Amino acid sequence: MAFEWPVRIYWEDTDAGGIVFYANYLKFFERARTEGLRAALGLGQGELADKAGGMFVVSEANLKYRRPARLDDELLVTAAVQQVAGAAVSIEQAARLKSDGTLLCEGLFRLAWVDAATMRPARIPHNILEKLSV
Repeated sequence: MAFEWPVRIYWEDTDAGGIVFYANYLKFFERARTEGLRAALGLGQGELADKAGGMFVVSEANLKYRRPARLDDELLVTAAVQQVAGAAVSIEQAARLKSDGTLLCEGLFRLAWVDAATMRPARIPHNILEKLSV
């Protein structure tokens, strides 16, 4: 899975200094990851829980901030599966300026598969593993 999601920076995304508040990158990454999974699996998170009996939850996040994004910037946020294991998926993400590709923030996220009813870790169903394999 390699996926791009466009984001425009609005006032609500910025801090008092006029740059994107650091925690908002987590929101941008979440949206890109969710839409990437939807594109790869053909299901949203709610449908995944209903049809596959489980869901992905973030179990680990590691971000590195490189450059600031500012009001009205257009970004491309990417999500790419790096590793798939029995109960977890590692996804590498980046936020870049759409205009010139400047790297603003990068992150590595580990998603655990949990049973929808119990919220306990479980093995990712085979049909989902196949769609996510790198």
